[in-house]
Amino acid sequence: MYQIKGQIWDMKLTEDIRPITQLKTRAAELVRSVSRSRRTVVITQHGEARAVLLDVATYEALRDAALMHKLIGQSEAAIQQGRTVPQKTAFERVRRRKHKP
Repeated sequence: MYQIKGQIWDMKLTEDIRPITQLKTRAAELVRSVSRSRRTVVITQHGEARAVLLDVATYEALRDAALMHKLIGQSEAAIQQGRTVPQKTAFERVRRRKHKP
């Protein structure tokens, strides 16, 4: 079970893992189901996971979470390298940029 932006997912093998043949023959139905339920579906080929089908809101939440994770990592690296400025200086720089024509 995992959670992103308040939504909890608990994979159900009987519902959330589908063969690629089902995607080929019933794509519209599968997309409607994923969109409605917001449950991620793993697509298998020859018994192995090959792709994931998810709704747009879930994709955006995962993308946003990955971006935030990357930004936090960059920030931590900057702090470790001493590339920081006092808060007052940072705000002054923002104000100056804001008032530039």
